[in-house]
Amino acid sequence: MKKQRLVIAGSGSTYTMGMMMSLIEEKDRFPLKEIVFYDTDAERQERNAKATEILMQERYPELESFSYTTDKEEAFKEADFVFVQIRTGGLSMREKDEQIPLKHGVVGQETCGPGGMAYGLRSIKDMIQLVNDIRTYAPNAWILNYTNPAAIVAVALKKEFPHDSRLLNICDMPIAIMISYAKILELDVWNLVPEYFGLNHFGWFTKIYDKQGNDHTERLKSLIIEKGFTPEDKEIANDVSWQQTFAQARQMLMDFPEFLPNTYLQYYLYPEQMTAKEDPNRTRARQVIEGRQKRVHNICDQIIEQGTAEAADLHVDIHGVFMVKAAASLAYNLNDRFIVITENNGIISNLPDDAMVEVPSSLTANGPKPFAIGEIPTFYKGLIEGQYAYEKLVTEAYFEGSYQKLIQALTLNRTVISPDKAKAIVDDLIEVNRPYWPNLT
Repeated sequence: MKKQRLVIAGSGSTYTMGMMMSLIEEKDRFPLKEIVFYDTDAERQERNAKATEILMQERYPELESFSYTTDKEEAFKEADFVFVQIRTGGLSMREKDEQIPLKHGVVGQETCGPGGMAYGLRSIKDMIQLVNDIRTYAPNAWILNYTNPAAIVAVALKKEFPHDSRLLNICDMPIAIMISYAKILELDVWNLVPEYFGLNHFGWFTKIYDKQGNDHTERLKSLIIEKGFTPEDKEIANDVSWQQTFAQARQMLMDFPEFLPNTYLQYYLYPEQMTAKEDPNRTRARQVIEGRQKRVHNICDQIIEQGTAEAADLHVDIHGVFMVKAAASLAYNLNDRFIVITENNGIISNLPDDAMVEVPSSLTANGPKPFAIGEIPTFYKGLIEGQYAYEKLVTEAYFEGSYQKLIQALTLNRTVISPDKAKAIVDDLIEVNRPYWPNLT
């Protein structure tokens, strides 16, 4: 089995240490000869890198090389895989993405509504540059992109790189939800076989089977309504915000019992309720800064100071395991089934062919092979078409520098609707995003 050269782009992320634990956990399935960290923020990267160097010496001695760099050629030359998890503007800009919409009485969230629009417009430029850099030095590398907002980024990258068959946008939210399903059903999450359709952060599970062919869907629905729904992945299980999110998913199922919803649909189906819950002075970004970021930085500092990771509170998380298992299926033609983002092209027969849909796919050495969905019911079709129009307009606004298309996008978005609010929010976001956004006219 060939050992891979893996690059982590955006290695200063607070998710990187969990990713390293996942690589250790999955090393027999996805063996590595080399790991390279790449980030434009040298200081932020260095803390993770120095801790990782110690961790790998102790728990992955067969790894031939670990290094970190801010040099593109050094990072990407001869790469087999690049995992991308960048955040243009950092958590400080995420906080503004959340606070500005809330000031106007609108949902403040990093991937949904105006916050997702703002983050998307910042991400597109850097993602296009990054893909070009990778392709300069590693034309055949698999690029697995986790960068948010994945829906808008996927549309933009498809427009810019329409023929790049080794560029795959993926999201761990469906599998994070499935961990909770598995806990309720008392099954192994990797034994579950989901049927699912939608856009990223905007989809529904239609069936939950196991690999033996048993249908658990109706029993699962009943158990969620009867006993509640809670996050189970270690990274989010004890997070109050995520606990509230999963509780709201139970309400969505009660209101719309046909399918099991992605948790992010709460922002689109109950925008006023979601807005009322938020504290503009302590949005999700502030919670991450004072919570996960502080915790991860402290763990890294502890490892570096002690010269060992033995006592470090590190664990495997689904964010990393999902990415690694998907990469292994691509690398070794395993044909494993995952929910990923891909161009529609008739998969959902009554949606536009150019939509970037999120559906179950078999991951092969030649890329994802999505399973056909067929027609979806009118209610879901209507919701998805409106959301996809918003995503497409945001992307067109970036490439065309169009202020008007941003107003149109937010007017379509279920979290805003009002043209007056759309204009006010866009104007405020333009002011704080001048270093990142294209000039809009």
